[in-house]
Amino acid sequence: MTATKSTYNKEDIWELISEVTDPEIPVLTIVDLGIARDVEYKDGTFVIRITPTYSGCPAMQAIEKEIEKKLRLNGIDNFEIKTDFSETWTTDWMTEDAKKRLKEYGIAPPGKTEKVDNFLKSLESSGDHVPCPYCDSENTEIQSEFGSTACKAQYYCRDCNEPFEHFKCI
Repeated sequence: MTATKSTYNKEDIWELISEVTDPEIPVLTIVDLGIARDVEYKDGTFVIRITPTYSGCPAMQAIEKEIEKKLRLNGIDNFEIKTDFSETWTTDWMTEDAKKRLKEYGIAPPGKTEKVDNFLKSLESSGDHVPCPYCDSENTEIQSEFGSTACKAQYYCRDCNEPFEHFKCI
């Protein structure tokens, strides 16, 4: 799309925001992660609804600025970005392609979550057997509940001797 296009529709906006990458994991977009939830056209304004991965996520301000920048660079000024806390973000919103790219990037992707009731169980059981993204070994151990960001944990593979992060199931 070029800045000279005068009429945009919801699909165009989705296409544009699907180019906005996560500032903490640059191989994934906000659409890949499921952060971008909806685009509506209401009363002459595009309303982009985003949901943070968790309520205190420091990347959300940067994400909003990147969405704004992307839209304005394409001549779109009639938009509003709404941060929506009505749904709790879950790693189940991530696309399968996103999980594959995480692994290729060296971050062990999250598994599938069950219900909220099983959330604590999944955290407890995920501790020792997160497959290494480099060699697929399950001979791994947790080093820290927190990696470079709060949504990742730091692990170590005993087989290939590589440290790696695991994107936690939420």
